[in-house]
Amino acid sequence: MRGGARLAALYAVFALIATAVNIGCQAVVIWAYHGPYAVPLSILVGTGAGLPVKYLLEKRHIFGFESEGLAHDGKLFVLYSVMGVVTTAVFWGVEFAFSHLYGTDAMRYVGGALGLTIGNLIKYQLDKRYVFVAPAAPLAEAA
Repeated sequence: MRGGARLAALYAVFALIATAVNIGCQAVVIWAYHGPYAVPLSILVGTGAGLPVKYLLEKRHIFGFESEGLAHDGKLFVLYSVMGVVTTAVFWGVEFAFSHLYGTDAMRYVGGALGLTIGNLIKYQLDKRYVFVAPAAPLAEAA
């Protein structure tokens, strides 16, 4: 498999893994809790579980990025998370739309998977351009 195809396949596999973690956690919350705000709570828990999984897999295997330590890694995760705010809004919007239009958990999960797919395509471009980039070389001092 060529470089670009291999990268796309890995990214897809990692997105599927994170999606499975996300949707699985949502299903557990819905199974365990039937009270008010069960759906938003399940989406929040799913997102909170899937995000670090995706970050760790992508940082290492997609971008081949090594942080400079725990503090740097924390800053990267925050930046990675901030980049995900817009893409999470896309994901949530599609999931809530499916929930509203179809009114079933199964279709809400389909909407969640579709929203995550769209969000992942956008997220890759943002991360490549703004998160997992080599630090700029210091300017040479003037002589």
